[in-house]
This record gives sequence, structure tokens and C-alpha cells, in this order.
Amino acid sequence: MTAQTLRPSRRHADLGPAFYDVVAPARFPETILRYRNDPWAARVGLADLPDAAWIAHFGRFEPLPGSFPEPLALRYHGHQFRSYNPDLGDGRGFLYAQLHDLADGRLLDLGTKGSGQTPWSRGADGRLTLKGGLREVLATAMLEAQGVNTSKSFSLIETGEALERGDEPSPTRSAVLVRLSHGHIRIGSFQRFLALGEPDNIAMLLDHTIRTHMPELWRETPADRSVAFLEAVCGRVARMGAQWMAAGFVHGVLNTDNINVTGESFDYGPWRWLPHSDSGFTAAYFDSQGLYAYGRQPEALFWNLSRLADCLLPLADQPRLEAALKGFGPELQDAFADALFARLGLAPAEDGAAHRFVATFWRFLAESRAPFEQTFFDWYGGLASLERAGRSPSAALYASEVFVPVREALATLQPAPRIRLDHPYFQAAAPCTMLIDEVEAIWAPIAEADDWSRFRDKLAAIDAMAEAYGTAPEAVPAA
Repeated sequence: MTAQTLRPSRRHADLGPAFYDVVAPARFPETILRYRNDPWAARVGLADLPDAAWIAHFGRFEPLPGSFPEPLALRYHGHQFRSYNPDLGDGRGFLYAQLHDLADGRLLDLGTKGSGQTPWSRGADGRLTLKGGLREVLATAMLEAQGVNTSKSFSLIETGEALERGDEPSPTRSAVLVRLSHGHIRIGSFQRFLALGEPDNIAMLLDHTIRTHMPELWRETPADRSVAFLEAVCGRVARMGAQWMAAGFVHGVLNTDNINVTGESFDYGPWRWLPHSDSGFTAAYFDSQGLYAYGRQPEALFWNLSRLADCLLPLADQPRLEAALKGFGPELQDAFADALFARLGLAPAEDGAAHRFVATFWRFLAESRAPFEQTFFDWYGGLASLERAGRSPSAALYASEVFVPVREALATLQPAPRIRLDHPYFQAAAPCTMLIDEVEAIWAPIAEADDWSRFRDKLAAIDAMAEAYGTAPEAVPAA
């Protein structure tokens, strides 16, 4: 343990027992390390942790020195597919520890999935399938490489239990996942106290969140703090949603308990990436109405933010909160343009020109049904990649009439400074992708022969993608 750099915290415990339950982790028959996130381990002072100590902390949950002596299962409520559920909470996870990012000082949480039963398990076993853990590792790695503000899969340990699950062949293998996240305070965390009629706890949670994660928002009165907070959360969630849309990502379960007020994407279940532009594309087989379809994600996020505003009504006037909510739309538009330009490696443009290009490019994707990730890959750097795009599997599309407006618009834009078109990643014919068939192809040899080579190869490909796009985690500055 790198005790000289590790900066642990117990900040969440300051809220008191109305906000969490002290719990004990499950005891597993096996603890086999399958994945550790070494770049982010370095960012929090755990880079030199030997595998045996890693397993002790993230498989058996021996306390991290200086953080919580026992894990905390967090309490919250939430709307699930817009039906209110007061029986939620950390049912198969807990807050294991808190520590600081050594690069920027942010307070980060180490939270779990599959770590055993809690008072909020509702009769479930509190476990996670190994396949589910693997999917979350792949999703978070890919999203980070695409520039999305996401939680990080920190550790995946196979636990040696046979689980019965109705949605996959059973019995299936089990695991425990640890995620590194910028807080676990959800919209549903506030909703719980509104439902219980406890405005003092809403105020306490608001002040804790601002002091801990957003100190620049501190205002003299609770009303002013509430409005500033809602404005900031709307902006952060808008940027998160815009990044999803530019990545072609469908979260799948946009319930209020899955929306982090820090604007960081987390809690991945039935996610998908688009093969091509399709506003009706859904990730969850049980989303029969398409409530959380790709094209409806901004609407879902705004609905959830409106529920956060409901929670702040005991502290601030409705007209001021409604005015704060109105910032979501413009923030989303601007953030979407920023995300699209970043994904295409283009220098920022004047707002009007940027939004016109976004409309033109998006129209091409919808009308042509061009492969989504391939198109971003081919035109990274704009017309600086003209020759490379001409060798693409999609070259015929780019030579068609439907692409002419995009080519004309690209002629008015410049590549972003310091993009790395000479990186080996861009010498390939096709980009790294994460379509559902690829995930199944990664899982099959693990299930059949415990062969993890495709999993490791995919992570290596994602690492190369992140290096090429400049989205890999930054190293901790030297002391």
C-alpha cells in the first residue's frame, strides 16, 4: 500500500445513519482476480498494491486504512420506468471506501456491485454474475475512451458461486465488481426524504453535496443554494447525455436512482451501442415502450431532473426552480456540439457554424444508415483524413450525393490542435467497437473454456483507442 500518497476519507459518514446502513460483506468461496484498473489505481495511490492485498481489499473487503471501518449501504428511493419505488437502496452493493484523486483532488467513492445482501436486497441474493461484471468493465472502458464522463470499473474478482438467473443460462458464474465514481448521490437520494416528509434531511444532503463535490456553488441562503445546485446538475447531466448521444450509447435504464447528481454516468445494466443511427434503438429487452430508447434519452434525463426539482421545493420557490430547469435544453445543445466536435477531432467553431454542422452531419448518419463508429473514425480530423476515408469500407457512401453537404461543411472547419492522426490506431481499416455481438463473442470462450484472451485483446484495443484520441487517464503529477 502506498501509504505516503493514499488520501482516504470518511466524508460520507458525516451525514449520519439516516442516510445509510452499516453492513457486512459476503464471504465468497473463491476470490480470483480477473481485472484491475492500474491506471486509475495510480491516480488514487494504490498502484503498488500486490495482487494478494488487492484481493483482500476488493474481494474480502478488509477496510482500507483511513476510510470506513465497515461498508455503508446507501439509502435512496426512485422512479423506475416512471413508477415510484420506495423500496430501493443498495441491495447488492455498498460504499466501501472514499479516497481522493491525486491528480485533481476530487473525492471519489469505491462502490461495489455483487458484494452481498443488505437491508435493501428485497429477498434477492445480493450477487452479480461474472458476465454482468465483465460487461460493466467493457462498457466503462469504452465510454472513457470515447470521452464520456463515466465511472471507472476498478476491480473484478470472480467469487466461485453458481448463480441462478432467468435471463441467461444457469447456473452461471459469479463475481464482485468495484467501481470508482465521483460520488454515489443520486436524484433518488433526495427523493427518499421528500417521500418521507423530511425537509431537514433534504437540506442536509444538499449542503453535504455542495460542500463535498461542488463548493463553488455555496450561497448564503438555502433557496439560493438550491437554485444554483439545480442549475449545475442540469448542466452536468446535459453534458453526460450529450456525450452518450455522440458516442452512440444507450444506457438502457434511466431511472432516477441511476442518475448521479455529479453528472457522471454509472450503473450499467442492459446497455448497447448503436450499429447505425436509430432513434428508436433500445437496450433493455423489457423496455417494450421504448421509454429509454436512444433518441429519447435527453427527454428521460429532463424528466428525472424535474423530479430533483420537486425535491427542492421545500427549500426554494417553484418559479426559480422552473427557470433553472429551462437551462437544460440549451446546455444539451451546446454540449452535444462540443461532444461531436471532440469525437471528430475538430477545432471549436462559432456557435452558429457548429450547430449547422452538427445538423448536417447528424442528417447524413440518419439518412445513410452509415456504420456509426466507423464514420467518426474515418473523418477524425475532418478533411485531414480525406485520403484515409477514401480507403474505408464506407467509401462508397462518402462518394454519394448524400455526403456532399457534410464534405462542404468539413471544408470550413479545421482539425483540432495536437490530434494524433499518425497514431497506429488510425492505420487500421476499422475502429474499435462494442456491439452486442462482440460482447457475446468475448464471453463465449470464457464460459466454455475459461479463455480470457479475447477480453484482454479488446481491452488492449480500447487502450489504443484512448491513446489515439487523447482520452486515456492522465498520470499523477510527480511530487
